[in-house]
Amino acid sequence: MIAQIFAPLLSTFWWILLLFIVIGIIKAFKPYLKGKMGEFAVAAHAKLYLDQDRYTLLNDCTLPDEQNQTTQIDHILLSPFGIFVIETKNYKGWIFGSQHQKMWTQKIYKKSFKFQNPLHQNYKHQKVLEAVLSDIVEPQFIHSLVVFMPDCEFKTQMPQHVFRGAGWTDYVKTFQEVTIPPMKLKRIQLRIEKEVLEKSWKTNRQHIENLKIKHSE
Repeated sequence: MIAQIFAPLLSTFWWILLLFIVIGIIKAFKPYLKGKMGEFAVAAHAKLYLDQDRYTLLNDCTLPDEQNQTTQIDHILLSPFGIFVIETKNYKGWIFGSQHQKMWTQKIYKKSFKFQNPLHQNYKHQKVLEAVLSDIVEPQFIHSLVVFMPDCEFKTQMPQHVFRGAGWTDYVKTFQEVTIPPMKLKRIQLRIEKEVLEKSWKTNRQHIENLKIKHSE
């Protein structure tokens, strides 16, 4: 009896139910997709503005650290002039933050959101990579930089090694001295590719769980 009553309603409004399901999925994956769009933009910058024969970009590298956890590096740029560890932030609105502040602020209209200083975040990434490559390359040849998308605007002085849009490629090109010979550069790439965890939902899920444990502690 109940089935007979609701069957016509379901046949008429099934698309509304489907729409709500799709909206729910989009909301759940929005932060992930937003981050991936920023990473895609940085990869496009590298392809457009850097010599592909001299620069190699490794994307989305999840590496184990010394605490039996993981660290996720958005990009590792390999070159004869040094190695660049790149953290990407696809944020909109106004950004407030300085070199040494623990937390930065994003402001969109009247709403404010706190987020970890990405320079501090990328410092951890840099140290993990230094440990992975400790027997191949000296730490002074590994550099950190943070790339925000052009949709945001800094309302405080932009800290050193923080960039908006494709401007980071100009900074990379200021490094002109060859410090890593070709054979060593190849060893570095092979080592990273050997240590990096498989790109999968399982790896991402485990990394998120590690972050939850870390922040709870």
